Amino acid sequence: MAIRIYNTLKREKKAFKPVKEGRVGIYFCGMTVQDRPHLGHMRAFVVGDAVRRFFEFSGYEVNYVQNFTDIDDKIIDRSIREGTDWRKIGERYIEEYFRASDRMNLKRATFYPRATQHIQEIIEIVSLLEKKGIAYEREGNVYFDVTRFQGYGKLSGKKLEELVSGARVEPDPLKKNPFDFALWKAWKEGEPYWYSPWGKGRPGWHIECSAMSTHYLGQPFDIHGGGEDLIFPHHENEIAQAEAARDKPFVNYWLHVGYVKLAGEKMSKSTGRFTAIADLLERYDPNAIRLYLLQTHYRSPIEYSEENLMQAQRAWEKIEVFLSRFESAEPPSVEPPASFVEAMEDDFNTPRALGALFEGMREANTFLDAGDEERARSTYGEILVMLGVLGFKPQEKAETAIDEIMEILLEVRKKLREEKNYAVADLIRGRLQEKGIILEDTPEGTRWRRGTR
Repeated sequence: MAIRIYNTLKREKKAFKPVKEGRVGIYFCGMTVQDRPHLGHMRAFVVGDAVRRFFEFSGYEVNYVQNFTDIDDKIIDRSIREGTDWRKIGERYIEEYFRASDRMNLKRATFYPRATQHIQEIIEIVSLLEKKGIAYEREGNVYFDVTRFQGYGKLSGKKLEELVSGARVEPDPLKKNPFDFALWKAWKEGEPYWYSPWGKGRPGWHIECSAMSTHYLGQPFDIHGGGEDLIFPHHENEIAQAEAARDKPFVNYWLHVGYVKLAGEKMSKSTGRFTAIADLLERYDPNAIRLYLLQTHYRSPIEYSEENLMQAQRAWEKIEVFLSRFESAEPPSVEPPASFVEAMEDDFNTPRALGALFEGMREANTFLDAGDEERARSTYGEILVMLGVLGFKPQEKAETAIDEIMEILLEVRKKLREEKNYAVADLIRGRLQEKGIILEDTPEGTRWRRGTR
């Protein structure tokens, strides 16, 4: 059976057909880095990770792109409030994200583009829209005229006339109508800027994702994912920009992840009602958090509570107890059961897939208790495959201490480099390399990996 995906655009579940045979291009909307990554973010990214892993398990070559919005009104506001350079604020939360994502065993994306790295691509799309008369310039600001794009509202199901009549948008005298949106924002005193045909300024929020996704994946590409809250206006506007600029479809499948709710309300940085993932990782096994996030279908909302997380923690401990019974067994090379594959092929139904995993554990325990070691070992091998496809890392508990020590060392080394104490920073790098640990300094921060001694 082919992989079937519920496509928000079509409002139906359809068999997946890639743009290029054997390949999948996926773009997942990442964080706006004005605050700490929270559990709501991590739910979307864990879902994206599971989707990617299942495509890879199914034999596809995956190009996975996850962006960072590193210039935005909220980032600038925080910069002003703190008296801190806007770039340092972005780096702070990007580094926190990578520490958490590594603990959560999220596979690194193929690319992590940032809005500020793709200003030229943004300007090119805005210029195309302006030449077509779909965008207009006012006092150095460039706006998208939503009345000029016939398909506006097709993702969200909102009709333009209803939006305009019920508009609760702060009036902007420069706009032709309230729902036109900014493609380029004119420079204001004290703000960062880039040069453009319309003068100094910076990109609007929506245009960056249209530019970055098509730069890395082409147009159209296969799958665009993100939180349910992004359907309107962000993803609606992405479609309008990309399709109006290039006169062809933007994305073939839209995948949206339900909210994480806190006391019945959406977990959100804008309201301040959120639980930082780093704080949860201090109290719960990363595998337990992943289990908690995957035990509900990705399109359904989930309610955050300590009780729910504790239940997931206990469930993960049962998996660990099961695995400990087979510590000395060499797992055979096997395929997962059909029930697991069918569940994942059915719109990535992780609750059903987890059901197949726990059923396999029960069967393996029964076989082992009955002395049927061959069948028990075979089922154990199936369970390891299922855990891997879902992104669990059974050895995480054993490696937690090393991860935490490395996190401390990287923070110390970062501080030394900021103080220009490069000699001691290099000494740390050298001594770690002697122990088989390689440090890699990247624009996203310092990463570490095990090498050869």
